[in-house]
Amino acid sequence: MNVVVLSDTHAPRRWKVCPPAVAGYLRHADVILHAGDVCTAGVLDELSAYAPVHAVLGNNDGPDVAAWGAPETLELDLYGLRVAMIHDSGQAAGRTARMSRRFPGAGLVVFGHSHIPMDVEGDGVRVFNPGSPTDRRRQPHGTIGVLDIAGGRLREARIIPVT
Repeated sequence: MNVVVLSDTHAPRRWKVCPPAVAGYLRHADVILHAGDVCTAGVLDELSAYAPVHAVLGNNDGPDVAAWGAPETLELDLYGLRVAMIHDSGQAAGRTARMSRRFPGAGLVVFGHSHIPMDVEGDGVRVFNPGSPTDRRRQPHGTIGVLDIAGGRLREARIIPVT
């Protein structure tokens, strides 16, 4: 299963339409995960044209994103891998232990908010932040994440520069 992970697209200020570099990855996605701060539900509709979308609410998301179906947290099974999603995972110190307690049984927790790409394992869980494809802040590039999941395990996780 090829999973494309996005966060912090911040439409319409930062995401007017899907950037071509991002679309290239979305065309091969089996599933798309969005870890919040979509800002307008239209982005989720746009992403849904590529593959099924699972999204959570970010601190900048309004009622239209909630009405689209994005909850504050989400737990799902992707080809046997338990995946949890939340926008803000809190401070860096103690993050893996905190996410392990919050989502017991999850092998992977996807989050956003900081715009800082991250892939870290600890305390029995892997935490993954794809960064932002459109608002890199102090990062050298805008980024997305790509996950390869098969047989109930995460075979590969990559952070990919798209700007």
